[in-house]
Amino acid sequence: MGARIICVVIGYLFGLFQTGYFYGKAHGIDIRQHGSGNAGTTNALRTLGKKAGAITLLGDAFKCVVAVLVTWFLFHNSQADIMPLLNLYTGAGVVLGHNYPFYLKFKGGKGIAATGGLIVAFNLPMAGIGLVTFALGYGITKYVSVGSLLVVTGFLIELVVFGQMGWFGMSGAHRIELYIVGAFLTLLAVWRHRENIKRLIHGTENKTYLSKKN
Repeated sequence: MGARIICVVIGYLFGLFQTGYFYGKAHGIDIRQHGSGNAGTTNALRTLGKKAGAITLLGDAFKCVVAVLVTWFLFHNSQADIMPLLNLYTGAGVVLGHNYPFYLKFKGGKGIAATGGLIVAFNLPMAGIGLVTFALGYGITKYVSVGSLLVVTGFLIELVVFGQMGWFGMSGAHRIELYIVGAFLTLLAVWRHRENIKRLIHGTENKTYLSKKN
């Protein structure tokens, strides 16, 4: 249990680096006071343009990759049999730090880019599936929120399917724990997108055209 707590704490600390917020501040604005009011990729894109959106996406994904690498170096010898689980705990910590940064009064982003970074660090084939899922979801609907929710839901499904196929090499109890952490990440993403979901239901959700010049 101690290793799990350490992974969550490490993840949370990395998650505190709010790429969109710091990029906005460098350009004289707090992006949380514009657009949707959060510090994530989509709001950075809408508020500051494509360059800001790309930097925010990469920064928020990369911080999760680095956090997972740190925990791997710490535990890959002593906890090799449950490293996939510890990686997931680390990613959950990053998402929590990103979504609820204490120094910004717990007002951060929605955690999708950070989750994307987690999937990349966790398993590259699954990351490829996630990329295709987002591209299809966004390409068909032009709603970033739809693509994002499909990615996190798909990740949970992949965890269960591939876990049962023996991809992660863990015991049954640890696999169940892996699924629970994955379900937590999915439910957290749904919760953070609750307003988007309401707007989707009522047909008032904003579309984001990634090809639009900024």
